[in-house]
Amino acid sequence: MTAETVESIVDETRTIIEDPSYPMARRWLEEHPGGKVLGHFQVYFPEELAHAAGVLPLKVAGFDTALPIRKADAHLAAFVCSIARSALELVMSGTFDLLDMFVFPPICDVARHSCAVWARNFEDVDCQIIYLPHNAASPAAVPYLTGEYRRILREIEEVASTRVSDEALRRSIDVFNENRRLLRELYRIKRDTPWNLSAVEAYILTRAAGVMPREQHNDILRRALAAIERRDAKPQDRIKVVFSGGFCEQPPLDLISVLQDACYIVDDDFMVGLRWILEDVAADGDPLEALADAYLNHSDYSPVQHDPRKPKEDMLLHKIEAAGAEAAIIAAAKMCEPGLEEQVGYSQRLYDVGIPHLVMEFEEKSNTFEQTRMEVETFAESLLFEFA
Repeated sequence: MTAETVESIVDETRTIIEDPSYPMARRWLEEHPGGKVLGHFQVYFPEELAHAAGVLPLKVAGFDTALPIRKADAHLAAFVCSIARSALELVMSGTFDLLDMFVFPPICDVARHSCAVWARNFEDVDCQIIYLPHNAASPAAVPYLTGEYRRILREIEEVASTRVSDEALRRSIDVFNENRRLLRELYRIKRDTPWNLSAVEAYILTRAAGVMPREQHNDILRRALAAIERRDAKPQDRIKVVFSGGFCEQPPLDLISVLQDACYIVDDDFMVGLRWILEDVAADGDPLEALADAYLNHSDYSPVQHDPRKPKEDMLLHKIEAAGAEAAIIAAAKMCEPGLEEQVGYSQRLYDVGIPHLVMEFEEKSNTFEQTRMEVETFAESLLFEFA
């Protein structure tokens, strides 16, 4: 039997993530009659809560040009970020008719206020805001967040007509811990030998976690990692960069392809919610408290979490150093206030310490990138000559 290739696995997975009808979720519903589906926005939601209740959690991350925005514009202004508009369009167009519950994190004004828009228009969908701590460094943050997780879990139990035991939560934590371990290995390969795993391949394999049962995604990652081990690509003369700015709205795949043609993206914050927790969540004790502690004390950084213990500019510098990168691409989604604000701070710090960086904006609905290609190629070539 011929061994699977990375290309075949990625092609299979790309078909799944680019289909706005959520085919894997529909297949799961066929296999689980009466099953419930919980959608949620980026950046982070503790999906273990849904999983333990037998509910399928789905990340809503937009669908670039595959989903024209028509009906949503009657409810959200055109200057609102496109991920909020495309998520609303999915439901209003009937494409996302499988939802029973939707959870909004208070990451920005748009996400926070979207909950009321959804609740008013979709009476059959239980819409909730998960109120994350404003002061993540407070001694009361973990107890507060544990209580908030418990409140959301009660809502999930109501939707699913079930009760979730601590043991069920621990089993779900084990499944997601395995997923985080596999994703860490995927990113290790991308960091250490980026010629063996392109940025587009890594992105597709990662993003698939949000649109299917996590057990199936674990299987895909195991197959992909085994196939990557069989690769023996040769390094090319490219600079190594860290990409920052993909924490919520996602850049189009074609844009990532343009970037990888000019440089190796050795680390990034694409779909950061899937990798937000940096180590295994503790399996003993109160599982809700363990999840809350992991979110606050064993996690990555982002423009949408305000934690004085995580100076974001310093953490970006550490990420660049740890990845062995020579430069950075500091991007921001158009109309994204948190991203655009952080772009200024990141750029200034990189300028102060002398790390080359390229500043850019993107939008999930973009479909032409010739100008971006010229800018990135010029940036990369100038650094190759400088480092030669």
